[in-house]
Amino acid sequence: MRFVDVKNDVAFRKIFGNENKTSIIISFLNAVLKLRGDDRIIAVRITNPYLLPRVAGEKASIIDVSVRDRKGRNFIVEMQMTSKEGFDKRVQYYASRDYSMQINSGQKYTLLRAAYFVGILDFNYFESPGYLSHHIILNEETYEHKLKDIQFSFIELRKFKKEAHELKTLIEKWTFFIKNVENLDVIPEHVDDEGLREAYKDAEKHSWNKAELIAYDNAAIAIQDQIGSMTFAIKKATKEGMEKGMEKGMEKGMEKGIEKGMEKGIEKGRRGVVAKCWAKGMSIETIVEITDLTMSEVQGIIEQIKDKK
Repeated sequence: MRFVDVKNDVAFRKIFGNENKTSIIISFLNAVLKLRGDDRIIAVRITNPYLLPRVAGEKASIIDVSVRDRKGRNFIVEMQMTSKEGFDKRVQYYASRDYSMQINSGQKYTLLRAAYFVGILDFNYFESPGYLSHHIILNEETYEHKLKDIQFSFIELRKFKKEAHELKTLIEKWTFFIKNVENLDVIPEHVDDEGLREAYKDAEKHSWNKAELIAYDNAAIAIQDQIGSMTFAIKKATKEGMEKGMEKGMEKGMEKGIEKGMEKGIEKGRRGVVAKCWAKGMSIETIVEITDLTMSEVQGIIEQIKDKK
């Protein structure tokens, strides 16, 4: 078997936004939101059905699937590959917009139903070590949870380290699927949930038609182009730092000055590279690999960047 990369724009929306297989999104939402009993989602209507990109190579860095259940609750599921400036504000805007747009001016507020935002992140964003986090509105002093209608949940894929034989809960199995399915040869034995099994079937390349595969490849190419541009920018920043350092040293007309200037230039270039990589949402491990700095050096530069904010 050959599986697609679920994090790909086209693959994500084809699998989670499939109107004919709503058991997939229902299973995932019940698992990530820990919905039990009467709160469980039974049926949903997908409000933005899956469509192929309008033009070849079209790239959307923000991929979302929006559904509504029979109780009127709204759910936004988003796959985000890199951290963007204002990410926290945008997800709050999305959830608030979906919540407020349920009613028109003059209608009763009692008609409003809960809005849930579920973000799947391929980068580390929160300081907590856990891969799954839930965010709700609490009273600062008593932690009373009265304002329940807008809630946020996030899965940080890079923090999830479990192997197939270690998976126990359904959300662990879903997270493993999203992060690792493209590297698998067969559907794991632990897949005993109907929705998850359907997701694995939809991720098999042989079940895709030609137009879908072309769109999938175009989306992958667009991502590689973006990475290529980022790598070029990193190399350019390092080169410019070295050149400026040499210039400074030459102006002083001394060998030590040149050496010192080069060192400062290289250091400045590397710091600039770390800052750019961190802003793009890259992990510390990836930044270490790109810059040849040590883990502690990268962490030190990141701490300095945070302090300046």
